[in-house]
Amino acid sequence: MTIPRLRTVELAGRPGLPLLVVGPSLGTSAKTLWSAVAKRLGDRFHVVGWDLPGHGGCPVGEPFSIADLASGALECAAEVAAVRGDDELSFRYAGSSLGGAVGLQLLLDAPTAVDRAVLVCTGARIGEPASWRERAAAVRGGGMEAVVTASAQRWFAPGFVEREPATASTLLDALRHTDSEGYAQACEALAGFDVRERLAGIGAPLLAIAGAADAATPPESLRQIASQVPGGRLEVLGDVAHQAPAEAPARVADLMRDFLAAPAPATVREIYDAGMVVRREVLGDTHVDRATAAITDFTAEFQELITTYAWGTIWTRPGLDRRSRSMITLTALIARGHHEELAMHVRAALRNGLTTEEIKEVILQSAIYCGVPDANTAFRVAAGIIAEDTTR
Repeated sequence: MTIPRLRTVELAGRPGLPLLVVGPSLGTSAKTLWSAVAKRLGDRFHVVGWDLPGHGGCPVGEPFSIADLASGALECAAEVAAVRGDDELSFRYAGSSLGGAVGLQLLLDAPTAVDRAVLVCTGARIGEPASWRERAAAVRGGGMEAVVTASAQRWFAPGFVEREPATASTLLDALRHTDSEGYAQACEALAGFDVRERLAGIGAPLLAIAGAADAATPPESLRQIASQVPGGRLEVLGDVAHQAPAEAPARVADLMRDFLAAPAPATVREIYDAGMVVRREVLGDTHVDRATAAITDFTAEFQELITTYAWGTIWTRPGLDRRSRSMITLTALIARGHHEELAMHVRAALRNGLTTEEIKEVILQSAIYCGVPDANTAFRVAAGIIAEDTTR
């Protein structure tokens, strides 16, 4: 297997906009499948497509896998990014059917490059390996006409060909003009594709779009992806089969616009930095500087964990103010008997605006629900900290 040299095609938008790379389904080209969607997104994204070997004028080469196609698509994106003058390779991705399979592979193999992805009418495994090999043999033996009729039946929801004859004709003509060897190689790549056991490892936000009438990749295939990817979401389009970008371009474009334009989630580093700001505001610079100076190789990861997840994700949430969070924290520390941490958080509570009377009420309340001995110790710890604070 080798990385295929794919053909890129400009679809809409301009280089100053965020880069959106789109991948085609088997038997189509990026232009025939995605043009109507791209036209609707050109004001927000620079939309660039890639074509499969033997499709849309892309030459046929050696056999390839879906992973090879993903590497080829990544090379296309890198070349476009270089021409755009981007400082780093970072793009949104959308792919349909086989192009969606490539999207899953990109999310697994190049997680830092793909900000978020829209996967349309696809699956973590598509069809059965034997069926794909049979189809590859059919086109090698009988040319593309051997699959046109069956493809027309799979591709479109009932009534679509009659409603939109020009769109259907354009897609089927693209199928007829596809190189049979390139098509066969793509079938064989799909026969070997199965990432069902790896979906949970995808970290980027993902929107799965299914056609309610799609027999090739039914909604359940997309539901599997959306449910197993931590940041996954599913939309099912009624009266749509397997070529959603062409069958329902306005609906697909609206979903993509809303999803792809959403702000990227904060990086782990950004969460850590935000947590460090809150940690210093609550605990004070002196305490944090002392704790930071005491970090060793043995404790470094634990300190990073605390700052990122305790201070960066819980203490920064909008649902409670810091006074409330301090009262909850004091109660929890009293209940668990963590006296050193209790002393630290009595200081933090004072810093967060709790009065000595309010701290006393928290401890009295804990005497009822945590136990008198726990409250007795808490009064002793808190009294010492409050005395220190009043003498400063």
